[in-house]
Amino acid sequence: MTGVTRVVAQGTFDLLHPGHLHYLREAKAMGDELHVIVARRGNVTHKSPPVLPDRQRRDMVSALRVVDEARLGHPDDIFVPIHEIQPAVIVLGHDQHHDEDALRAALDARDLDCEVARASARDPAYDGELLSTGDIVDRVLDERGD
Repeated sequence: MTGVTRVVAQGTFDLLHPGHLHYLREAKAMGDELHVIVARRGNVTHKSPPVLPDRQRRDMVSALRVVDEARLGHPDDIFVPIHEIQPAVIVLGHDQHHDEDALRAALDARDLDCEVARASARDPAYDGELLSTGDIVDRVLDERGD
């Protein structure tokens, strides 16, 4: 299909929450198709590994109406799915650890021509709304932990 603007969003997506939905909606608004790459547990090294299994997280992301395709990341090379998808834009979450300039340089080194953008933060819509997996885990431990 020519003329289709593909957008990639990526992340761990452990315990989906409104912050994830905000990120994915913003990413989708930047193109026609939203492809989401869900990080494999073994590749998550910058924070605690996800609680939920890889496939479950992928399936939950895939079920969101805003997502056109969700897949697990490559176990060895994070750029393999980017080569396959050929996005026009890669959208980073507002708080993701990626360095935009370093990502642009890595894309250029691999002859991948796509824009890098960053989604905005979302403020809680009401008192007590949780917008991070860590905050959800903390609340569960506070209210149901031993």
